[in-house]
Amino acid sequence: MMRSLWVCLALCVVVGSSKPTEKKSRVHEEEPLSRLEHDDNKNFDYDHEAFLGHDQAQTFDQLPQEESKRRLGVIVDQMDSDSDGFVSEEELKLWIKSVQRKHVYESVERQWKDFDMNDDGLISWEEYKNITYGTYLDDPQANLEYNYTAMMVRDERRFRAADTNRDLIADKLEFTAFLHPEEHEHMKDVVVQETIEDIDRNGDGFIDLNEYIGDMYTAEDQARDQAAEPEWVESERQQFAEFRDKNKDGKMDKEETLDWILPADYDHAEAEAKHLLHESDANQDGKLSKKEILDKFEVFVGSQVTDFGEALLRHDEF
Repeated sequence: MMRSLWVCLALCVVVGSSKPTEKKSRVHEEEPLSRLEHDDNKNFDYDHEAFLGHDQAQTFDQLPQEESKRRLGVIVDQMDSDSDGFVSEEELKLWIKSVQRKHVYESVERQWKDFDMNDDGLISWEEYKNITYGTYLDDPQANLEYNYTAMMVRDERRFRAADTNRDLIADKLEFTAFLHPEEHEHMKDVVVQETIEDIDRNGDGFIDLNEYIGDMYTAEDQARDQAAEPEWVESERQQFAEFRDKNKDGKMDKEETLDWILPADYDHAEAEAKHLLHESDANQDGKLSKKEILDKFEVFVGSQVTDFGEALLRHDEF
């Protein structure tokens, strides 16, 4: 089962006296967007969870359908950038990309206020470290649940990679690269390194087949399924052998891992735009009218076009 590429756009940072997260964000191709079956012939529940998240999908369901359609119509007008009365695939793609960027910027703004303690418009590594790891630094023996030393080393490595002028002080752009490395070309190496570290159980610096499968299909999953291994697991073994392990040495190196998690020939926004167009273009003219979009309301409420559903819930925008 070939599943969609998931890009985790938010680094989960715990501030104040709380402990930082043990597992940092990772770009990972095979993490499912939803545990539900993806069969648009049956329903769009998979899309709703994939693009809204489970909680947001439930929230969206509480909005009356007619009001949701009205607000979706407002968004259609905004997507129609050339005002020709239709939404093209390119306009869909550009809208989705703008929504992705908006979420990145909002994430950075929320966390910026937590870390810029002296309000100088900059965040130093010392500020970030003290806020994130302050409790541990004050008393390293107080909580031994996580390896905070290793976590700090990892964070500092990412911070230094994002810090283009090497002064250990991040401006807004550098801090954005730190929080969302998958969005920045110069951060690819650190994203690959973190991915390998998360999956590489034997510490050899590579991802072998067992590690690749084990990251998706855990021991708990295997115990639950017992002898009935899902078909997609065998499919992933074939994917690894045929496409992931390009040099056929039984493992993925850094270049192969990069091709896996950040494929150069795959555009997520374009893929989603094509999907929406395919689902909604009733007359097959290669573009969408407002009526076609509203007629396929159940598709769009679960798509990134609606700002993960949040745009439809903001009263002040409509």
